[in-house]
Amino acid sequence: MNIIIPMAGWGTRLRPHTLTIPKPMLPIAGKPIVQRLVEDLIKSTDEKIDNIVFIIREDFGDKIKNQLLALSESLQIACHVRYQEEPLGTAHAILCAGDFLHDKVIVAFADTLFRLNFKLRAEKEGIIFVQKVEDPRAFGVVKLDKDGIITDFVEKPQEFVSDLAIIGIYYFRDGKKLREEMQYLIDNDIREKGEYQLTNAMENMKQKGARFEQGTVQDWLDCGNKNATVDTNAQYLNYLKGTELVHRSAQIVNSVVIEPCFIDEGVKITNSVVGPYVSIGKGTEIENTVIRKSIIQGNTVLKNKLIENSMVGNNAKLVGKMEDLSIGDYVVIS
Repeated sequence: MNIIIPMAGWGTRLRPHTLTIPKPMLPIAGKPIVQRLVEDLIKSTDEKIDNIVFIIREDFGDKIKNQLLALSESLQIACHVRYQEEPLGTAHAILCAGDFLHDKVIVAFADTLFRLNFKLRAEKEGIIFVQKVEDPRAFGVVKLDKDGIITDFVEKPQEFVSDLAIIGIYYFRDGKKLREEMQYLIDNDIREKGEYQLTNAMENMKQKGARFEQGTVQDWLDCGNKNATVDTNAQYLNYLKGTELVHRSAQIVNSVVIEPCFIDEGVKITNSVVGPYVSIGKGTEIENTVIRKSIIQGNTVLKNKLIENSMVGNNAKLVGKMEDLSIGDYVVIS
């Protein structure tokens, strides 16, 4: 089985954090979003994973490419990088994986994390993973028959047809058929809203007799904007409770760490309160600071700050002031 990870978008809704790196490389509990995604996909199946293919833009540069290829060592699975030269839609992005689209294939877009409470059943012809949402108008949704087989794919319905939103994770038993249908769209210039869409390829497969079933997830963790990413980091730290999350080289001096928190190598925390639900990257220094529910990346300095529900990037420096005050009775400062 191969895993295909399209991740060629920059993630503009997460700027300024995605001005220097693509969104899937932002850290969640100390690991890039895309690494967390791949690790969870591997756990979701008993099938042997032969290859992982990342679809990126060439202007991500060699640094991102090399970081993705380095996952081969940690995952002990062959990792490959392919390029999408133009943003021409989901089907076009997946097709960039080329000859890796054969036999059993998982396709997962790298802007969301999930938790499964079951193993993926590889004997199924196709599985589209969905989650119930309150307002389906912003999502592609599926309609089901009485046996749980998908009958329709509907893109962003403005009137209610289903509340089962497609979350961007798919399984295909025959990747070659998927590749042929996506190539058919491109060869015949069949577009929707100017792009070649995976849902159109799946609709063609369905019309030819393919049976797609719904797969449901226990949790769907969004990383679409700052608040959602901070929430996802907190949720993921909850999952990791009971594991070793504080690096042994971290220096914690006259400070309190309220679990769960991830504290990476070389972090120094002095006279501070950190947590709960905080992730701190390598080499960061924190002094006289209180931090709750936040993501602080590497080699950053925080001093004399109160921080909550925040994301702070790499190599930043935030220094507040200790105040010398003379405040009388009944004064309120807010």
